[in-house]
Amino acid sequence: MKQKGTREASHAYSWYDGDPDSLSSQLDNFLGDVPSSIDGSNLPIPGAKVVIAPHAGYSYSGPCAAWAYKSLDLSKAKRIFVLGPSHTYYVHGCALTKFAKYETPFGDLTVDEHVIQELRDTGKFQDIPTRSDVAEHSLEMHLPYIYKRITQTFASEAEYPTVVPILIGDNIGAEEKEFGKVLAPYLQDPENAFVVSSDFCHWGSRFTYTAYAPEGKVEQLQSLTRKMPKPTNPPIHESIKQLDHQAMDDVASGDHDRFVDNLRHTKNTVCGRHPIGVMMAALEELAKEHPDEGKYRFKFVQYQRSSLVEDITDSSVSYASAYAIV
Repeated sequence: MKQKGTREASHAYSWYDGDPDSLSSQLDNFLGDVPSSIDGSNLPIPGAKVVIAPHAGYSYSGPCAAWAYKSLDLSKAKRIFVLGPSHTYYVHGCALTKFAKYETPFGDLTVDEHVIQELRDTGKFQDIPTRSDVAEHSLEMHLPYIYKRITQTFASEAEYPTVVPILIGDNIGAEEKEFGKVLAPYLQDPENAFVVSSDFCHWGSRFTYTAYAPEGKVEQLQSLTRKMPKPTNPPIHESIKQLDHQAMDDVASGDHDRFVDNLRHTKNTVCGRHPIGVMMAALEELAKEHPDEGKYRFKFVQYQRSSLVEDITDSSVSYASAYAIV
């Protein structure tokens, strides 16, 4: 099936600035606020061709996402896979775009038709309905950052990498492992980079998630209600942080089953849990073949929240950025 048409930048002028000059300046400022080195390595980190980054409006998560994008090594990239969750329709399995290009305020990014068709030919992937593709933000919110970083990396448009947008649906752990096996050969290819789209905890009544760890005991999680007294040991925002950091530690462990078990217990509302799970499974496949303590595991470099929750009537969304060396 031939890819057709250009997906419009439907969230420009709302979730982020649609004016290319203003947007470029904003992203430059976000990236400029990130240190020039992390973990004793200058940025971008050599070999860090996989990142986890948030997908909220740039005024909320843009500064956090900059940590992932400044770490991302695109020096050898010929294509960039973008894995995100679906917010617009229910997906079981994984789904591929039907568009030939994705618009950004800076210019269009070309979809890698050859790789999309390779994946489609496996029979394991659906196609994203056109309206859902246009409405979805989890993929789009990464495209301006991707465009910015490729212009910083490559001298001419002829060298710009293509993109491979994939929605990762509601899969159980075993299914995530299967899709991880499908993507592992692409991950091993030094000419491929990967962006995994995810926010972390969505806390509050409007998200139907008010989990709280009394005295910091995650094994004793309870759901807060408006009838309960305001908890202070710890404050709600510290409990949220604890839940997130436990999830982040399990992601960083490199053990896919451990991350799945964490979410089964805490029900933490990590919206990109399935894209993260699939990528962890793919990294595990490579780690089995090429054991190396310094590779194939995510390392988190930034954690932020939209607000610090004090009361049951408050809400917040958490953001985290990480990289993995392959």
